[in-house]
Amino acid sequence: MSTPWIILTTIACYFALLLLLSWIRGRKADNAAFFTGGRGSSWGMATLAMIGATISGVTFISVPGAVGTGGYAYMQMVLGFFVGAVVVALVLIPLFYRMNLTSIYGYLEQRFGGTSCRTGAWIFFVSKMLGASVRFFVVCAVLQPLVFEPLHIPFAVGVILTVALIWLYSFRGGVKSMIGTDVLKTVCLVASVVCCIGYIAHGLHLNTTDLPSVIAHHPTSQIFFWDHPEDGRYFWKQFLAGIFLMIATTGLDQDLMQRTLSCRNPRDAQKNMVLSAFIQIFVIGLFLVLGTLLYVYAEARFPEEEIAGDALFGRVVWDVEFPVAVGIVFIVGLISAAYSAAGSALTALTTSFTVDILKADRTQGERDLALTRRLVHMVMSLLMALVIVVFYELNNDSAINAVYNLAAYTYGPLLGMFCYGLACRRPVRDRWVPVVAVLSPLLCYILQRNSENWFGGWQISFELLIINAAVTAIGLAFISRKHINH
Repeated sequence: MSTPWIILTTIACYFALLLLLSWIRGRKADNAAFFTGGRGSSWGMATLAMIGATISGVTFISVPGAVGTGGYAYMQMVLGFFVGAVVVALVLIPLFYRMNLTSIYGYLEQRFGGTSCRTGAWIFFVSKMLGASVRFFVVCAVLQPLVFEPLHIPFAVGVILTVALIWLYSFRGGVKSMIGTDVLKTVCLVASVVCCIGYIAHGLHLNTTDLPSVIAHHPTSQIFFWDHPEDGRYFWKQFLAGIFLMIATTGLDQDLMQRTLSCRNPRDAQKNMVLSAFIQIFVIGLFLVLGTLLYVYAEARFPEEEIAGDALFGRVVWDVEFPVAVGIVFIVGLISAAYSAAGSALTALTTSFTVDILKADRTQGERDLALTRRLVHMVMSLLMALVIVVFYELNNDSAINAVYNLAAYTYGPLLGMFCYGLACRRPVRDRWVPVVAVLSPLLCYILQRNSENWFGGWQISFELLIINAAVTAIGLAFISRKHINH
């Protein structure tokens, strides 16, 4: 059997199992089950689901490849993630449960007003749609030469087919289905990384006693960078960025918080948040170790080739010296990570758009609400497929990088709005909040573009999110009112 058919068979078997789990958990799902899982998830299940949800296809491919230039510096940020998760568990989770929110941006409506709520929801919509699409695009770009091109299937058709499969297993049960399928994805993801480490170590003739020494002495395994504050890998830059990124991109992200809010009570949700962040340290550690082994193997097997970055993982696992099983394990891990992120993004986008922007949960009955959110879910799926195809047609790396930068810009206003709302009791002029949310990223863009000239060579990188949030909070203070209108 040729490589394309092996991969297609693997994907088909994986999706068959996903659809079975989705049907079992979602066959009796109502709107509450779609939006919040009916608040019936155990904290253990939610924790396993969160681990898989935080790992995207880009992470699966890029984190191992990035150790060639960045070492294990990413671990400094992951340590910050854990501290940020503790903050989310102690501050945000009790707040969201106390307010009984379906969408977390409902807090902005109760604190500031309806315009603020819609502003937060639109910021999330743009950031999540573009971010999820570009992450899924990277995976589709990997599968295209391996599967679709040999079978003469156009890129657009392959994207539509895969997005349709994601829609199929997520449209009925929403969060309730996603919790069950994400547990499967987490198990497959971790198992695939461990198996790849084992296969590559065996290919290098390394046993369990030799492996730690080889990794520790390889130049890609440096974890902490203390010496140069201007370096993007500097510890305090990475660590502080990790704290605020966790708060912004998890605690204030409807996608990831939907799983947490599916727990039965705040204490279970807090356990889920902290434990999943703690386990993530070890999971990311596996990816970094895998990265070092990939470089060691490439140096020994392909000394004449310059292979690095995203191309490294696929090049090594499909090497002729490895059995086909290694490639299958790679594909299972890749689709586990990629389809988990895409499916959960569609569910979160559907929830936020239906609840925060359309306000359908307030104006429609149970049956009409179900029809609305199914229609929204289908439109979101089609829009994601369209955005992925547009990225492919542009074929422009700078466009993709711009999307990642956009995510950093958009989460800043969200973080600033929530921080101001929690730290200050003064109300704001609700109709002016969108102006602040737009001006803040624009000012930060100007600042970032000119920081080296204005501040003696200082490059603004990971701290951009913090600056953006601070500018937003200051802007809200300018449009605040002294007294609440009764």
